[in-house]
Amino acid sequence: MLTIIDRQMLTAFFKAYIVCLVSMLSLYVVVDLFTNLDDFTGKNKSWQRVALDIGAFYGFRLTQIFDRLCEAIVLLAAMFTIAWIQRNNELVPLLSCGVSVHRVVAPVLGGAFSLLSLAVFNQEIVIPAISEKLMSEKDDPHAVNTIAVRSGYEPNGIHFEGDKADRTSRTVQNLRVTIPESLSGNLIHITAKTAVFHPDADGGRGGKWELLQTQPREIEGWDRENHLFETVDTGRYLLHVREMNFEAITRNPNWFGFASTTRLYQEMQRPDASRAPALAVLFHARLVRPVIGMVLVLLGLSVILQDQNRNIFISAGLCLVLCAMFFGAAYAAKMLGENDMVPPALAAWLPLVIFGPYALVLFDAAHT
Repeated sequence: MLTIIDRQMLTAFFKAYIVCLVSMLSLYVVVDLFTNLDDFTGKNKSWQRVALDIGAFYGFRLTQIFDRLCEAIVLLAAMFTIAWIQRNNELVPLLSCGVSVHRVVAPVLGGAFSLLSLAVFNQEIVIPAISEKLMSEKDDPHAVNTIAVRSGYEPNGIHFEGDKADRTSRTVQNLRVTIPESLSGNLIHITAKTAVFHPDADGGRGGKWELLQTQPREIEGWDRENHLFETVDTGRYLLHVREMNFEAITRNPNWFGFASTTRLYQEMQRPDASRAPALAVLFHARLVRPVIGMVLVLLGLSVILQDQNRNIFISAGLCLVLCAMFFGAAYAAKMLGENDMVPPALAAWLPLVIFGPYALVLFDAAHT
């Protein structure tokens, strides 16, 4: 049951969190906007169009910025909450009454955990739902410009490549398809001037490509129709796919950074998964992320509670230095994992292995 002190601590923590959240997000947006303002003002746009493009771009991008800064914001909020009660000499009376420092900061730790859970919701639900908008460029915030097509293989060996794609109509210009001998008896090359993708009616990842104005117009040696390839008319075919849908051949090379953890796991099960080490490191990092966030908060609070007479700005500076060291170690471990220098699981869990025991010992030794 929450006491009056617990409620006051939680209120102070959430107020500090809101202030830190608004400040950090606003600072990020302002700096990024003025650095890349030329990307929004090109093509002789009116100021109304520029304002709409900026609003559309950063409206979606705020979720990604929050995802990057959520642990740092929670740490700052917890740090300012404890530092402020120390500054106002509110901690000493509680300790004098026999209340341990761990009990005093328990509401802050509970609030930190709840807000770190909010970051997981943003990562798993919100970002995957708007991933297409997040991968758009600054000069195309509405994702309407044509984009490049990337090559890829179906699980059955069919190869796809093309020139340009239109996301609005799901069409690809000059789509080139190569059907291997294992499926057709002989190697077949088809170039469709226009290819339209029709998603699976049941909502699955697959669907069918409608190939129009193909070369060759008729396929020599093809004497059968099956569930994979259908002839509709001369120069027009239907090609059924399971994996190489419109999204697969147009997505950004770093698309998996915007995918849910479930999708990452499914992608890792594919034998031909590209960038497998990076996928594996990110998957394990997602699993350990909430624990990493709590370790970071424990470290920050422990630094502040070590010396209650220390200046608040010195304590804040020490916390920021500690935060920088923590994220630096996490980034270094990530690079080692993505380059196959250490196992992906170890790369993701290494910061916890290094800083976790130290955080627990430091927190337990806090003055009380």
